[in-house]
Amino acid sequence: MAPQFEIPEKQWAQVFEKNGGPVEYKQIPVPKPGPDEVLVNIKYSGVCHTDLHALNGDWPLATKLPLVGGHEGAGVVVARGELVKDVELGEHAGVKWLNGSCLACDFCMQADEPLCPKPQLSGYTVDGSFQQYCIAKAAHIARIPKDVPLDAIAPVLCAGITVYKGLKESGVRPGQSVAIVGAGGGLGSLAQQYGKAMGLKIIAIDTGADKKKMCLEQLGADSFIDFATSSNVVKDVQAATEDGLGPHAVLLVAVNEKPFQQAAEYVRPRGTVVCIGLPAGAYLKAPVFESVVKMITIKGSYVGNRKDGAEAIDFFRRGLIKAPFQVVGLSELQMVYDKMRKGEIAGRYVLDTSK
Repeated sequence: MAPQFEIPEKQWAQVFEKNGGPVEYKQIPVPKPGPDEVLVNIKYSGVCHTDLHALNGDWPLATKLPLVGGHEGAGVVVARGELVKDVELGEHAGVKWLNGSCLACDFCMQADEPLCPKPQLSGYTVDGSFQQYCIAKAAHIARIPKDVPLDAIAPVLCAGITVYKGLKESGVRPGQSVAIVGAGGGLGSLAQQYGKAMGLKIIAIDTGADKKKMCLEQLGADSFIDFATSSNVVKDVQAATEDGLGPHAVLLVAVNEKPFQQAAEYVRPRGTVVCIGLPAGAYLKAPVFESVVKMITIKGSYVGNRKDGAEAIDFFRRGLIKAPFQVVGLSELQMVYDKMRKGEIAGRYVLDTSK
């Protein structure tokens, strides 16, 4: 017999009324799921740099206002619409960046649903996971096995799936090398873990003693390049590879523009530069001569599809991903944003919605 859940009328949430904030921790009504939707009792939610962009309103895509941010929510399904037949009450589920898509366009039919022209984006165009109860389209929730801890899996629902997809898009193979730019952040720390699990050699690029220690001692990077103290980042990255020709791929998860301008210079011939991070107002630039004579590929990689999500979660379930995170209360979101703005976060913050 399916479990029954007592759903309150009100819940705690982090809401902002205008771009730039402030974020207000307050009680709001608990939403009701539509016919093809489920209601997830969010237990934990990771905080992604995208959430800060949503608050700042500095991307060329308008947010809904007022808005509840968040798109790395892990919890329990407590209600469902009448058309939902394949999701049971009590199942553990994740609310991802792609909250819903049309499922009928060319992209959706080719398993490229993140490219759907009519997407619903959690914590951006629809209310997200910085609340205790969150709506999601049943077709798009992440299925989380019950033996997986919900606090630890939360960052995988965006950061993990995104970097796993980027590594797949790079075409890099076991035994080859990948440079991860922004290696000490939330995306980068997970990218290193997935890269190691896929049999890759990891060159971590970031700055600071704490991030260096984390990358080399906790995450298993093969080498660390501090871009702030290096006198020549291009030469140092190339020197970190066995033949000195540079890495086979570069994963750019940095939050500022400059690294996006350097990657084409140190990637090896026929290498691939994969752009994932989205610094506000940034542009890509690469030297034409080197790009042509080295036959390099520069491409973008967005979030993964539903299959990528299931695979990324399975890597975690099998114990291959042990990304660093720390838990604070939902009420402390502003503190997390303040640290994020200063670049002081190593790993990922996860919000406990009960606090």
